[in-house]
Order: sequence, then structure tokens, then C-alpha cells
Amino acid sequence: MSERTTSASWASGIVKALEFEGLDCPALFKQLGLDFAALDDPDARFTQDSMTRLWQLAEELSGNRAIGLNMARVVRPASFHVVGYALMSSRTLAEGFERLVRYQRIIAESSDLSFRLGPEGYSLVLTVHGDHLPPTRHSAEASLACALALCCWLSGRTIQLRRVLVQGPQPQDIEPYKQAFRAPLVFGAPHDALVFERADMEAPLPTANEAMAILHDRFAGEYLARFSESRVTHRARQVLCRMLPQGEPKREMVAQALHLSQRTLQRRLQEEGTSFQTLLDDTRRELAEQYLAQPNMTLLEAAYLLGFADPSNFFRAFRRWFDLTPGEYRTRMELARSAGPEASAQGVSAARTPACTEPAP
Repeated sequence: MSERTTSASWASGIVKALEFEGLDCPALFKQLGLDFAALDDPDARFTQDSMTRLWQLAEELSGNRAIGLNMARVVRPASFHVVGYALMSSRTLAEGFERLVRYQRIIAESSDLSFRLGPEGYSLVLTVHGDHLPPTRHSAEASLACALALCCWLSGRTIQLRRVLVQGPQPQDIEPYKQAFRAPLVFGAPHDALVFERADMEAPLPTANEAMAILHDRFAGEYLARFSESRVTHRARQVLCRMLPQGEPKREMVAQALHLSQRTLQRRLQEEGTSFQTLLDDTRRELAEQYLAQPNMTLLEAAYLLGFADPSNFFRAFRRWFDLTPGEYRTRMELARSAGPEASAQGVSAARTPACTEPAP
């Protein structure tokens, strides 16, 4: 699985927030092995874990346990990459937040957002995921503070929240939270969220511009597509799918097809959290599921399409993947199908993304 990443635009916002504490951010980046100059590249990305380490180091050096709330002081649409401008040109904050949810991955892949209308008002609910490291509370608190500050900046007026939910435990000093949100606070909540008055979310924005909103939607959609396709993992998987029916692809063959050296291919895959051998194995496993779902395909055909010269190697790999022989797997699938659609949906294994299809927008 590829490591989750954060845009350089959001990372730049973090840097500005840390500078309020008088921290030497170029020195912090050097200490963490990060490229400070990459902040000037709008297409650069930083891993989620590197941002976690940055927050942790900043808290340690500054002693500020609520350092993430500084993000509210530096927020501008540019902090959100192209998504910020799409939000800015929306008719209302509610429409803008719907765009924010749609394009969230551009800003940071580590966060899941939902926006919904309930009896209490509109809720913007945030979940931050870690990779190898658990996420720090500063990531979520920075996002909440930033979202509120952006609402005030775009609307040109103070937005009074109904309440704020913070997943982290209540800190000893809650004064920074009172200052940042000026609303009832609920700590130890099941998730991080801002709850808005419905009228604030549905009021027209002075920055609304329908033509620009359409243009920014296009830019954001194109960026998402380019971002997915630029991942070496994605491109290498597509090459593997094409090559497997001709036999097991070698790393040098895939590197050549991608116009990369073997060393560069291995390094790029490593940066995205995988390796050539792991990617090959994962691709074969996902394809094996697709092939065995086709009743007319023989096990021998499936073995050769997966690049196994010797069918016994396919059988051994299959048992390692699913703890079943291919024949047992297919039998269970047939039984699940005959039991009805619900049982079939729960069948032999959980649904996975097909190995050789383009990602959904």
C-alpha cells in the first residue's frame, strides 16, 4: 500500500504556524531529513508520517501542547491548493464544503472528511489516519481551526459554531481552544467535528463566482487524475498487467517500460511504501480473484495469464494468498453465488480494487 501524503501547500501552512512559535523550520526539516525547498513546488508531496514527526518535534521544542491551533492564524485559500479557490468561488459555504470533501485527497490523503445536515445544523466531520505512526492530535486540531478561520475569511464575518468536538482527551489548559473556537467544546468525542448553524452555511458568499467555480472544478479534477496516474505504483501495476501473460516480468523490463533505471524504480516504489516483488505479488493476487470469478476460465489458463510457467507455482502462491487451493476457492464462490446475492457479496474474500482498472475519480 502506498504511503499517504500531504500537499506542499498544506505543509507550507504548517511551517507558517510553527514560525509563530519562533521555531527554525529549515533546521527542523533538515533534522527530519525533509526537503525544505520542496515547499515552493505546488506539486510536491510529503508523507503523512513526516508531518506527524514535524508536529511532534515542534511541540517538544516549543512546549505548546495546542500548537496545531496556530494554523487558524495563517489560513488563506492557497493553503488548500486549488481546492481553496474552488471553495472560494462557491455560492455558499455549504457548497464549498461539499467541494472540499470531494477534493480532500489533493490537500492530504491522510484525512477523511464528511459534511452533512442534521437536526443540529451542518457538521464537518474529520478523521485523520496515520501510516506507520499514529496521527498526532495537532493534525486534526489544525484542520478544524483552519476550516473555521477560512469560513470567517470567506464570508467576511464571524461564524458562531454550535459546538466543537475534539477526539483527543481534555488538556490541562483549554484556554487556547476557547480562544480558537469560541464555542462549546466536547473533548474525548468519537470524532473531530465542527457543528455550524444552518443559516451560516447557506448564506451567499461575497466571493461567489459560478464561472470560476466551474474552472476550478476542472483544475481540481485534472489534478486528482494526474496525481493518481503519476504514482509509480499505479503505472508499474499497469505495465505488470500487460506483461504477465507473456511470463513473469523482470524488474529491468518494467523499469525500461517506465523509462526509469532499475535503481530509480526501486527507490520510487520504496517512497510509495512498497517494493517491486510486493507489487508483483499483490497484482497477481488481485488478478487471480478476477480470473477465478470467470467460470469458463480453466485453472491452467489462469496460471499462464498470471505469468506462471509452472502451474504448481501458481497453486503454491494461491494457497499462500487465500489459504485455499484454486479449486476450493472456486467451489466456495459457486456455493456463495447459488446461495443468493447477499451471501455472494460476503463470499470467499472481501472485495478488492481490481488490479488493472483506472482509479475512480
